[in-house]
Amino acid sequence: MMIDAHAHCFTQLCGFGADGELRSIGGGQARWATGEVIDLIPSHYGDTTFSAERFLSVMDSHGVEKAVLLQGGFLGFANDYLHRVGKTYPDRFAVAATFDPFCRSADKILDNLQDTLGFSLFKFEMSTGCGIMGSHPDFPLDGKLMMGFYERIAAKGGTLVFDLGSPGDGSHQIHAIREIARTFRSMNIVICHLASPRRHHKNQLEEALAVLKAETIHFDLAALHHKVRPEAYPFPTAQAFITLAKNMVGCEHLMWGTDAPSTLVQYTYQQLMDYQRALFTEEEQQKVFFANAQRIYFKG
Repeated sequence: MMIDAHAHCFTQLCGFGADGELRSIGGGQARWATGEVIDLIPSHYGDTTFSAERFLSVMDSHGVEKAVLLQGGFLGFANDYLHRVGKTYPDRFAVAATFDPFCRSADKILDNLQDTLGFSLFKFEMSTGCGIMGSHPDFPLDGKLMMGFYERIAAKGGTLVFDLGSPGDGSHQIHAIREIARTFRSMNIVICHLASPRRHHKNQLEEALAVLKAETIHFDLAALHHKVRPEAYPFPTAQAFITLAKNMVGCEHLMWGTDAPSTLVQYTYQQLMDYQRALFTEEEQQKVFFANAQRIYFKG
């Protein structure tokens, strides 16, 4: 059994980040407000959307039982849609809510997400590219503004997921994450993309893993091959970084993920599975590819 611990689905593309809005232009492509055009969806998976039903067909064809849907600025917030997906397929998907903490009605938004829609999993994509710090000035992740939201999420047994961007970005605040974990000691925290190291960031990754080594802090490995680009399959730098993480924080704190669908433009779902699975024994695979995500996201 396998769980894809980091993926995305959408029926309306409404991305927003440092390059302004991101909108579909057909043919699996999308255009930022800067005019840059990107390949977003493989042509055989969709034209302008990548629905939960489409993703389920991909999962089923690869023996993947469940997936975690973590929306953010790149594809746009989609709380209502993910709520419906979670209710329709509760045994297949765990779904995360998100919101902009700078909204004047942020407290009311959180009320709705927690109390009306019943979300307990929250993702904050903080990166300076497609995240909240792409359209807001840098701010402390452990400052007064954010800590109040974390407290409310922790009080209801929630889980926090962070995309911190890469080392050197204002959003890459590993010491703040450590402080959040110390303050809310029973709340699970997940860091996306193994803290997003680039090819030359081995030392920074070692520092991040040392700082963030804690019982309640975990990492997904999604799109690590994209972070270390350009590099040919099977991405030796990404593999070296994953092995480093395995040795420093242990397999109990790592989760396989794909970041589908955008990562499927260049590589197949099977490739994104195989290059990471090759790094683990069968016993380790059971943890990284299933048990850890089951425990954290599906409460199993």
